[in-house]
Amino acid sequence: MARILLTLRYDGTAYHGWQVQPNGVTVQQVVQDAVEAVTGVRSGVTGCSRTDAGVHADMFCCAVDTDSPLRGDKLCSALNFHMPRDVSVYDAREVDADFHPRYHAKGKRYVYRIWNGPQRHPVYEKYAIWLKKPLDANYLNSIVTSYVGTHDFAAFCGAGSDLQGTTERTIHSCTVTRQGDLVLFTVEGDGFLYNMVRIMVGTLLDINSGKIEKGSI
Repeated sequence: MARILLTLRYDGTAYHGWQVQPNGVTVQQVVQDAVEAVTGVRSGVTGCSRTDAGVHADMFCCAVDTDSPLRGDKLCSALNFHMPRDVSVYDAREVDADFHPRYHAKGKRYVYRIWNGPQRHPVYEKYAIWLKKPLDANYLNSIVTSYVGTHDFAAFCGAGSDLQGTTERTIHSCTVTRQGDLVLFTVEGDGFLYNMVRIMVGTLLDINSGKIEKGSI
């Protein structure tokens, strides 16, 4: 039995997040289905994090224990044959038996995209929120430094969270940048609470519109 680290990309539009749940299809479920189709065994797949419904991923790590001799591109190709087109494994490597994709992660990065143009952009319909009102990216970038550091982010945790532990998190970096009409909110940290990034962005948008005073973070 070997532990295999799988690295995925997926479009989360059609999924109820990562974790298996009874009320909808999830990414973890389709990965487990593919592993079972390839190995003949329904194995547990452990992810590095939960992602909310509609969230996409470009480098999502998960681990599975298997007796399959397949590794690398051969295992990727075998799994992808059984995957839906919006989920893809692009790396598969053997790791130590005690490796855990969540506890051994060095950090996590979220990018929240805002299409800040006068008309909607069909290409970004699923990948960015559309906001007509002009955003001052430089101004917002100057205030997101308040997020950086180790803080209690309880006020940035969405209702309905089943978190049992601490709401303290460490944010390593946080920036707001503009690429034409596309504004990117990028945050890196040791982990994030339920809906935390969405609430962080929403707070910035409220500061930009004047609903919340500067310094409120």
